[in-house]
Amino acid sequence: MAIKVAKHICQFNKLNIKLKLQKTPEDIFRGVIGSNDFFHLTLCNPPFHSSAEAAKKGTQRKWKNLGKVQQNKLNFGGQNAELWCPGGEVKFIATMIAQSVEFANQCLWFSSLVSKKDNLAPLYKMLDKVKAVEVKTIDMAQGQKVSRFIAWTFIKKEQRHLKGKSS
Repeated sequence: MAIKVAKHICQFNKLNIKLKLQKTPEDIFRGVIGSNDFFHLTLCNPPFHSSAEAAKKGTQRKWKNLGKVQQNKLNFGGQNAELWCPGGEVKFIATMIAQSVEFANQCLWFSSLVSKKDNLAPLYKMLDKVKAVEVKTIDMAQGQKVSRFIAWTFIKKEQRHLKGKSS
């Protein structure tokens, strides 16, 4: 369904984007990034919760904080698989980090939204362990909601201008 919707959006907006479906749930980049591919940036909005029950509780908290009556929807737009995975946000991004090493020379920046500030510390440790050359955290705010994304690269600054020139 996601590919179908993305294809429709691309057609409607006359975007020339090649879409790929990840067929192996435990992989993020493997099977999607080809041996001759080069990307300037990857973006991810990871599943934030570690279980369906945690997702349900998060939804209830959101409705309560908005001062609204509890709705029967699980959340504000995500599907089950988009909202939770075993290990939650940290585990998902940790998998991204581990797999990003395999594609270190094929992507300038890897990035992911990080919903909980407390999750940054273990992610920084993982990025240090895989020897990311540079790590940035960018805070974002809309109204009362504050979130952030983390970005990392394995390509040294002096080499970045050389990457992607032939792509």
